[in-house]
Amino acid sequence: MATERKRKVSLFDVVDDSSVSKLTKANGAAGRAATPPGTNRWTGRPYSQRYYEILEKRKTLPVWLQKDEFLDAVKASQTLILVGETGSGKTTQIPQFVLELDDAGKRPMVACTQPRRVAAMSVSRRVAEEMDVTIGEEVGYSIRFEDCSSNKTMLKYLTDGMLLREAMADPLLERYKVIILDEAHERTLATDVLFGLLKEVLKNRPDMKLVVMSATLEAEKFQGYFSGAPLMKVPGRLHPVEIFYTQEPERDYLEAGIRTVVQIHMCEPAGDILVFLTGEEEIEDACRKITKEVNNLGDQVGPVKVVPLYSTLPPAMQQKIFEPAPAPLKEGGPPGRKIVVSTNVAETSLTIDGIVYVIDPGFSKQKVYNPRIRVESLLVSPISKASAHQRAGRAGRTQPGKCFRLYTEKSFHNDLQPQTYPEILRSNLANTVLTLKKLGIDDLVHFDFMDPPAPETLMRALEVLNYLGALDDEGNLTKLGEIMSEFPLDPQMSKMLVVSPEFNCSNEILSISAMLSVPNCFLRPREAQKAADEAKARFGHSNGDHLTLLNVYHAYKQNNEDPSWCYENFVNQRAMKSADNVRQQLVRIMARFNLKLCSTDFNSRDYYTNIRKSMLSGYFMQVAHLERTGHYLTAKDNQVVHLHPSTCLDQKPEWVIYNEFVLTSRNFIRTVTDVRGEWLVDIAPHYYDLSNFPPCEAKRVLERLYNKRDREKVDSRDRKGSVA
Repeated sequence: MATERKRKVSLFDVVDDSSVSKLTKANGAAGRAATPPGTNRWTGRPYSQRYYEILEKRKTLPVWLQKDEFLDAVKASQTLILVGETGSGKTTQIPQFVLELDDAGKRPMVACTQPRRVAAMSVSRRVAEEMDVTIGEEVGYSIRFEDCSSNKTMLKYLTDGMLLREAMADPLLERYKVIILDEAHERTLATDVLFGLLKEVLKNRPDMKLVVMSATLEAEKFQGYFSGAPLMKVPGRLHPVEIFYTQEPERDYLEAGIRTVVQIHMCEPAGDILVFLTGEEEIEDACRKITKEVNNLGDQVGPVKVVPLYSTLPPAMQQKIFEPAPAPLKEGGPPGRKIVVSTNVAETSLTIDGIVYVIDPGFSKQKVYNPRIRVESLLVSPISKASAHQRAGRAGRTQPGKCFRLYTEKSFHNDLQPQTYPEILRSNLANTVLTLKKLGIDDLVHFDFMDPPAPETLMRALEVLNYLGALDDEGNLTKLGEIMSEFPLDPQMSKMLVVSPEFNCSNEILSISAMLSVPNCFLRPREAQKAADEAKARFGHSNGDHLTLLNVYHAYKQNNEDPSWCYENFVNQRAMKSADNVRQQLVRIMARFNLKLCSTDFNSRDYYTNIRKSMLSGYFMQVAHLERTGHYLTAKDNQVVHLHPSTCLDQKPEWVIYNEFVLTSRNFIRTVTDVRGEWLVDIAPHYYDLSNFPPCEAKRVLERLYNKRDREKVDSRDRKGSVA
């Protein structure tokens, strides 16, 4: 009856607060008391055997011992900073403790943010298992283009970017009672924006609680920022870790890493290995090589299970990292070993038990941005000392471990920065500024950033959004900008989508946007490179790579999404499924704003022309012009660039748009499509305004095009006059 009465009371909005809170408290206690022992309070079903097995493990976590202390601290203050070594159990346990708060009401709603999608998916699955509930029901997750939660969800793990998107629709985040910002030390772009935002929200919502969790001791900085919030420390479960450096710098860290893995497997006692590398291709390559090398050693060594881990891996593959090491081939034979090859996801976000050896080459992929030439790129860069410390700590989880750093001790002390540079200081902020404007934050200069970005970066972002038409000349959000901000895409791409109905090709632009939002769809296995290149060439479009991607998508759909067709054509089926999913979500957003879905007749001469014009209307700031010398210069910024070797263009068009700028040994532009000079003059005259254009060949060509257009206008006026 208690629950029945509570439901009726909560239907009345006018009941005064004090009576509601008394009732709720009484009911909360009654509801909880009414749950018989051995029954799951969330589902009303008896606990499974598995629940009790996991519970014993949970009780050994360092954070479990401080459960009561934590709950008292949360009750006593609105904001709490919690520092816990990686592996102390804070990510999985703290959100569950919060659900037990008495004043959280019968259906508390808790959000726990993660900087990485792999962590949000993996941790939520684990917590659902610990709470003995179904993933997607009481415990869920939400990442870009995938929402696995329901109206039953009380605990939601989500990427920090997704919580920002939720704030756009619900500025005070009314649905949440408690927000936990996890891995705050990673200082991702979205986490930094959430800091400033939640600081404001807390002032307007005294009933809300915020817990900031960090694995490093930058916590004093967080404390200062959140006006002296209390700090709580949880010791990690760390055994001593012995650290080894190389005598000389390594020329090739990948090769050195593989060599070290094989040496450990041959010479060291049982224990799993964790190798840190920088990206998907490198990791897959390393996994193949390690498996091959170990197989070559024959049965004098134990069996190995080599498992990759990176963000675009499907969930079923991600779970493999938690499987046990293989058993010895024969009784009494050398023990098996699990070898995890991961990006820096495994540095703090995910904890893998059984790791005894860590191999740290000292690199990770990091975003860098140069606002002068507007180039954002992922570069393999040296990690910070804080990251190196985190990586080493992974070896001491279950027993004393060893960390092999593939660089010299001198290099560690002299070349590595103490902390990782916050992402907000090295990113293109166009998307962030658009989000802040949508959240109603107009005064960006005085927004309370923990580390304010450079004024030049902010100015560049405002300028880009103004050129795209998302902001007017006063810096206010336009109607177009409001719609653009609803798409979880880069501003250029959302502009291209929003205007595509005007060019009568929104169906095709949707497919291209989806293909650009997922990993590369072309597979090129080492043992079949020639066949893979021939297969790719069959999809090639003479006008460029964007239209090639469209061909692949169309062929995939025409072949009924058949996995064997993907395999035969060296197409990555995982990327295609993901593109299909992304496209459906983008279609839903288009429908919400009544943007019509349309296509030009395929046999019309304008079919591809319209698509290219629509792409140009979003990417007119990413144009390069072919100089007489045979290389390209980016328009306005005058950077010398080359077409990426992966392009399917077999000639060099005079003007191209490109999707990304890649900094490696040379400057490359990747995913390139041919456009016409006269379209620049028609579609983006405000950007190609010659009065503020640096002198170059492109400027002379544009001058001729403008003159031609003026002459045509005069001629058509004269013709009309003579007819009249």
